[in-house]
Amino acid sequence: MDGAASVGGPGTPARSERDHEHGAASVGGPGTPARGERDQRYRVGIDVGGTFTDVICVTPAGEVVLDKTATTSDDQSTGVMNGLAELAERFGITLGELCADLDLLVHGTTTADNTMIEMTGAPTGLLVTEGHRDEIEMRRVHKEEIWDPSYPAPSPIARRRARIPIPERLSFQGEVLKPLDEEAVRRGVQRLKALGVRSIAVMFLFSFVNPDHERRAAEIVREEFPDVEHVSLSHEVMPRGPEFERTSTTLVNAYVAPRIAAYIGRLQERLRAAGYAGQLLIMQSTGGVMPPEYVSRRAVSLLASGPTGGVMGAALAARKAGVPDFVSVDMGGTSFDVCLVRDGRPEIKTDWNWRYRYYIGLPMVDVQSVGAGGGSIARVRQGALLVGPESAGAAPGPVCYGRGGTRPTVTDADAVLGYLPSTGFAGGRMTLDLDTARDAIQREVAGPLELDVVEAAWGIERIVNANMANATRRVLASHGADPRDLSLIAYGGNGAVHAWAIAAELGIERILVPKTAPAFSALGVLVADYVVDLVRAYVVPLSQVDLARLRALMAELTDEARKEMEPTGLPEGVVTTDLFAQMCYPGQNFDMSVPVPEGTTLDEPDLLDLAERFHDQHEHERGFCFRNQQPLLRGARLVARGETPKPEHLAELGTVSDVGDARTGDRPAYFGVEFIETPVYAGTPLGPGAEVAGPALIEEPFTVVVIPPGAVARLDELGNYQITLA
Repeated sequence: MDGAASVGGPGTPARSERDHEHGAASVGGPGTPARGERDQRYRVGIDVGGTFTDVICVTPAGEVVLDKTATTSDDQSTGVMNGLAELAERFGITLGELCADLDLLVHGTTTADNTMIEMTGAPTGLLVTEGHRDEIEMRRVHKEEIWDPSYPAPSPIARRRARIPIPERLSFQGEVLKPLDEEAVRRGVQRLKALGVRSIAVMFLFSFVNPDHERRAAEIVREEFPDVEHVSLSHEVMPRGPEFERTSTTLVNAYVAPRIAAYIGRLQERLRAAGYAGQLLIMQSTGGVMPPEYVSRRAVSLLASGPTGGVMGAALAARKAGVPDFVSVDMGGTSFDVCLVRDGRPEIKTDWNWRYRYYIGLPMVDVQSVGAGGGSIARVRQGALLVGPESAGAAPGPVCYGRGGTRPTVTDADAVLGYLPSTGFAGGRMTLDLDTARDAIQREVAGPLELDVVEAAWGIERIVNANMANATRRVLASHGADPRDLSLIAYGGNGAVHAWAIAAELGIERILVPKTAPAFSALGVLVADYVVDLVRAYVVPLSQVDLARLRALMAELTDEARKEMEPTGLPEGVVTTDLFAQMCYPGQNFDMSVPVPEGTTLDEPDLLDLAERFHDQHEHERGFCFRNQQPLLRGARLVARGETPKPEHLAELGTVSDVGDARTGDRPAYFGVEFIETPVYAGTPLGPGAEVAGPALIEEPFTVVVIPPGAVARLDELGNYQITLA
């Protein structure tokens, strides 16, 4: 790992960086503006999913209105503008009037994720220190399928011919051992240009200690190739080592950045044309939002931004409900996302973040995803029933949507089993074609397996529920968490339908389903704070720390965070900063962030306290510690946070406490043995304290809360259905 700049003395031989590594739902109550007193205006959060684009709007009156529109996969900005237009129509105003009265627009996008899934990023080249051309293919000898010798390597972002070795070398202290060969850089850029490259990554060893060579290389790139769309410098994208991790992160950044920039540019143009003159904020994988100018330099930080928004919304809802420890699950149309939250804070990984078979060396909210959603396709292969990860997506979508889909999905099974209404679906905009869904399940699943349609639909249901429960178990096991000690917060368009089955599989007794669950990721991006998360490497045993250097690193991080926060317009005093030491035991691959409340006043006695804090935290989070071992410092980290307005309440509730007054009828629903005539309730009029005994179906505008036999659901004053399983 690059970074042990204080180890050794002048003249230490150059070495690899690795040598140093061991209907509308409403949410009421205006929040307190972060920028001082001002008149309330519309605030909008938008999350683009694989099937639907979710929209949440806080109105000037303090209500939060949610809506959904189909995702336009060819150009997501079209779906965003469609969502805003539908929102304006709901309010009885024009799109221009809505945009003119928008105070803030916050966006979570899947553009970066889709780019990596489809491998449709910009043609990318790499300028790399001579001798490290193939670092990206060695991958730390990491292989996802260790028992399959024929498992293919990931699709290359930069082909070998587009990886140009450049003679240059710095020591781990940043001393120039071999000057940058500028002519080699010029020849390399011309070669990349001839190969059709449009984005260039630059990764030189120990550039985070001394970035001069990378900066000069960037100047030469722009001189020789003025039309290049993007240049990613490793010391800006990931200012720490090791070299493979930094190479991978910088390449992914270069690969997705042009598409991100093009998308955000189109969206901003369309918003400006519609009359929006305010600031567009983008959700990051760190759990915070920042302006486009910031994320354009770190486009890789947008990976998994939508699922991260859902986790931040869940953390806010749980905090208000007094639930500190829970697992959040987001079941949308395409994917199922899981995150563990303890003490009200989601787990954030600073190491070993793999996304789409590439390493991302940035702090990320630890959201794990599997291909299990309402659009997951069911099929029979070699006599076995499989569900997902392939999805019908927004087009054509499930068969029952009547949009041309022919392959049965989880949503089709939900409809056949009686969980979903055939009329009034999706806020009253859709009618589900149950006959066509039954025919598809009969043709693709029931016939080949010699089952009846209901058994086949229940088989689809059981498999997708088991897939989601197993994904949740893997996440919890990796953190040593017992699901029986946790609550489950379920959201997404399909989370409320399947939460009971997932919880039953895991042994969880308490479920929270927010009334805004169908667009919870959009709510999460809207309430997320401004966040700048910075890391600097400094690898040294704790007893050998150069305090002057460590304090200088912390001061450097503080100054950089202040500059990054300036475009937000937040006044002084609003932004809070937390400093951490990245620490581990010698030989460990993964470090942890240990708070350093002393900040830049850290002194020698404080180092002993820091060591004890590390041991205590390691024992608490990982179940063991070695108090007789000296910890290793691997770097300094700073998290700067600027608070954004929050709604006081997360749901506007009705007034009906006697659930009999909200009952709209009955519908046969299947819970594993036979169809049961199940009471159906309208969720909108229900008030605090309303209690529903299962079996029951509570129809919210964009989802259905399924209550199984023996369970009880109670609507609390915050707008959460608190479900207790038998």
